[in-house]
Amino acid sequence: MSASRHAYVTLVTNADYATGARALVNSLKLTATAADIVVMHTGGVEAAALAPLEALGARLVAAELLPTSDAFNRRHARERLHAAAPFTKGGKPAFHTPLDNFAKLRLWQLAAYERVVFIDADAIVLRNIDRLFGYPEFCAAPNVYESLADFHRMNSGVFVARPAQRTFAAMLERLDAPDAFWRRTDQTFLQSFFPDWHGLPVFYNMLQYVWFNLPALWDWRSVSVVHYQYEKPWQAGHDKADRLAPLIALWRAYHDGTAIPDIDALANPAAA
Repeated sequence: MSASRHAYVTLVTNADYATGARALVNSLKLTATAADIVVMHTGGVEAAALAPLEALGARLVAAELLPTSDAFNRRHARERLHAAAPFTKGGKPAFHTPLDNFAKLRLWQLAAYERVVFIDADAIVLRNIDRLFGYPEFCAAPNVYESLADFHRMNSGVFVARPAQRTFAAMLERLDAPDAFWRRTDQTFLQSFFPDWHGLPVFYNMLQYVWFNLPALWDWRSVSVVHYQYEKPWQAGHDKADRLAPLIALWRAYHDGTAIPDIDALANPAAA
């Protein structure tokens, strides 16, 4: 039973993303939000990995993979998708299974809620963002992490939606059309399904590579969500760990629930 008409929703498809979700849920609770926190989970997650999230107060909702065709599944299997649309800007970890991403669409089945804000499990929230529940469907931030030229593309790591079974049914009909290929899985699909998407400020989904690619865009006074879109902060020894060390330390603090940095002090180190 939901306690609110609003919910933050994330998706956990394996034990690694359950690790990520622990930091996300901790971070949301620290914002003093009045909204529910929902963790959708697929059959690839064992109960032991979900238990810490439930202990933190998250509502667990089973969300199985979508009933897509065998041909669709083959086109979007990890090896075939990465061969057809390789990631050249950063590394996706071995536990990343592209086909699982489409289960995110099941949030439109959460009809108990008037509005939801979806946040990927590899993100943390630094300040209260409940205002997003007043935004219309469909809102998302741009996929900016290398160049300002990317403002025309959306990133599906954070978005505002209005659950409705009719929307979900329309999505399923469009998703598995003959020969459909969604280059960046749910992200490409959602941008196609909502071509007039409303742009959220980039600070609501600040992609980690902005830290070193576009440092002038990183403003701690404005950043609300940090999204670790490629290498994950719980991965040991990846090749960008040194460059991202401050952001990894920030994620670790939220995951462990201790020594959370003062974001205002980060924005003005001289005052710390």
